[in-house]
Amino acid sequence: MAPFVAAIDLNHANLKGILVKELSLLTDISILHLNSNSFSGTIPETFNNISSLQELDLSNNLFSGPFPTVVLYIPNLVYLDLRFNSFSGLIPEELFNKRLDAIFLNNNQFESELPQNLGNSPASVINLANNFSGNIPVSFGLASSKLKEILLLNNQLTGCIPEGVGLFSEMQVFDVSRNSLMGHLPDTVSCLSDIEVLNLAHNKLSGELPDLVCSLRSLMNLTVAYNFFSGFSQECHKLLFRNSGFDFSLNCIPGRDMQRPQPECSMIPGGGLSQNSLCTSSGLRSIAWELGG
Repeated sequence: MAPFVAAIDLNHANLKGILVKELSLLTDISILHLNSNSFSGTIPETFNNISSLQELDLSNNLFSGPFPTVVLYIPNLVYLDLRFNSFSGLIPEELFNKRLDAIFLNNNQFESELPQNLGNSPASVINLANNFSGNIPVSFGLASSKLKEILLLNNQLTGCIPEGVGLFSEMQVFDVSRNSLMGHLPDTVSCLSDIEVLNLAHNKLSGELPDLVCSLRSLMNLTVAYNFFSGFSQECHKLLFRNSGFDFSLNCIPGRDMQRPQPECSMIPGGGLSQNSLCTSSGLRSIAWELGG
């Protein structure tokens, strides 16, 4: 009887070299974890023969080249972790049509905008940090209601936070910090009943922070620092005394310490346009003209 290998876990094993195509002969393997080594090259095309593979973790290596499209053809894959490598170029939209439960692509060298079909993904965890540009697609609101974590931090995202974000009743972590998102925070954010971490810091958001957002029962960390918010309600005021995980600094809130200088607050990106007007094509054109774009 041929040897049966169900899993390989060689994380932090100080390995280097390339992945040999003979690995695909292990057709019964369901878990392949090789993270935190020094593997280079790319993923062999023969990996689509590993029909039982469910978890592929190649994070924190030296892989490079275009997105390894072979992963799209591994039939039973549900967990894909390619973060902290040097993959580059575009992300194929087909990735978000696959039945993946976890997608980690952060900290590569991808140069594309967020795929327009991002909302097609049934994943519960998606990490696309440190790679992308463009708007958050409208389709985002159509994503699986089981989405628990979405991390889009430190990209070059522009436009609005879509109102569809409020549809994710099981969302626990929503991090869009360090982008260039504008407009008012949509009221639908108050529907995130399970949200624990809401990080909106280092954007260009404005308006008042809605009372219902600060009343979210599961909220443990709310960070809105380095925006242009002009006020918050009594509920938000209570957060300052309830937990140290709330940061409202460097906004434009009257009477609060550690806020932006008044000259900066008089130049709110988008002119303080409401969420609805900001998200229209005419609103976006007016902002582009205002910013010299």
